Amino acid sequence: MKIQVRYLVAVISLGALSYSCMEELPTELEYNGYEFAELDQDAGEWNLILFASNEEVTIPQPSAVGSPSLNQELQDAKAKIAGATPAQKEAVSYWTNNPLLRWNEIALELSTKYNLIPAPNADGTYPAPDPTKPDQYPLFPYSHPPYTSRMLAYLSVAQYDGLIMAWHYKEKYGRPAPYELDPQIKSAYESNGLNSYPSDGAVVAISSRDILTAMFPLEKEFLAKMADEHLESLVIAGINVSSDVEAGKLIGTQAAKKALARASTDGMKNAQTNKVKSDSIKNAAIARFGWSWENQETPQRPVGLTPLFGRVKMWNVPTVEEVRPIAPPAPGSEEFKENAEELKRYANNMTTEQRRVANFWNDGLNSYTPPGHWNRFAKETVVKNRLSPVRTARVFAYMNMAIVDAGISCWDAKYYYHYPRPIQSIPGFKTILGTPNFPAYTSGHSTFSAAAAEVLSHFFPAEATQYKKWAEEAAMSRVYGGIHYRFDAEIGLSQGKNVGAYSVTRAKKDQVD
Repeated sequence: MKIQVRYLVAVISLGALSYSCMEELPTELEYNGYEFAELDQDAGEWNLILFASNEEVTIPQPSAVGSPSLNQELQDAKAKIAGATPAQKEAVSYWTNNPLLRWNEIALELSTKYNLIPAPNADGTYPAPDPTKPDQYPLFPYSHPPYTSRMLAYLSVAQYDGLIMAWHYKEKYGRPAPYELDPQIKSAYESNGLNSYPSDGAVVAISSRDILTAMFPLEKEFLAKMADEHLESLVIAGINVSSDVEAGKLIGTQAAKKALARASTDGMKNAQTNKVKSDSIKNAAIARFGWSWENQETPQRPVGLTPLFGRVKMWNVPTVEEVRPIAPPAPGSEEFKENAEELKRYANNMTTEQRRVANFWNDGLNSYTPPGHWNRFAKETVVKNRLSPVRTARVFAYMNMAIVDAGISCWDAKYYYHYPRPIQSIPGFKTILGTPNFPAYTSGHSTFSAAAAEVLSHFFPAEATQYKKWAEEAAMSRVYGGIHYRFDAEIGLSQGKNVGAYSVTRAKKDQVD
């Protein structure tokens, strides 16, 4: 049964970004179409990420204002608006004039749905998802944190490049929205004055549909249905005519193709390796440092999670070695002993607040993972600041590139150092959250969070203190939970901040206010 995104979770009101530890982690925001703080008319000249030129994708020249063909489109739009059903009107209300936020919600819901680790077979072996047979148990994908971070980066970058092109053509052709051409057509949203050709909503609908279908192939029908509903809503909302939509679809299709072409060669297909390769990685760490991580499950999983994710192509960091952290303290050293004693104290004297922090940031199975958590924060800030779709896409593109680069860097460190978890190194120690199936050093929560906080602080400096606080809280949550030593978390924060700085440096080169 396919998920129904808009009804799956509770809705919370936006308010100020003041909460600290909620028990629920909803993905859907309560907001309506809002007046954009600025239209970003020059966004068509912003720097692209995937494409070399803002006219690399061509669209037809639109019919002129006053032409018979455009007048007929306006008449057709009025007929659709007049005949809209209650369900169609509800769709208009749902998608709003910044639908990128809704597609991000859908992405997070899908990552939650597919974040389920395969159970062992009766003979003690473990099955693995097969992308060539996605409907065969275990279903593909298993949307663990590395998978989710990569998915969100491709989704966001495709949306961003597509919207830059849309803004370029809006400015080039200058065709006003239907509600400005015909007084009988009323916009369902705040009248922002954006030119309507091509439809930015259509760009987002098609690029999102195609990226998410590639990432979640079993959701193809659901995603097609959502995209069709979104496209239909654009005309009924009074913000586009059919030719606007068709032009936007052309851009969205090519933006997704460009992104997926990169995805096909980024190395992710090799991230989950076999036992022979996994053992060679472990043996290299033993030769290098004299220690190794061992899975503590029964039956034991023979291979950790995505041992070669650290070799996936990065977006903004030249090489993973440039951001590889220093070595952790050797097991048995004085620093190690101090950190181990700290974990024991937390385990024996856990406060209600510490337990709540650990649970709030758990982001384990059947959650949208730490990358999803930061996408949630970003959405709230976008709405609070009333960003246009193209500026919203900019925030998500740079943030999610930083998040996946942080994950790649983190996984490189995890399998390079192959450091044991506390449950392995401290006799009799138990966690309150379970133990992930990969080495400890550095903390994924720390690196993901610090990278996201670095980028969001650049775009929203007034919120920087809060973002830093959340990143530090995310890092400490893993210490409270007994999953990481303090040095895993603290070095992970530095590592993530360093990775995030590369994304910020690239963003600054764009010279966008």
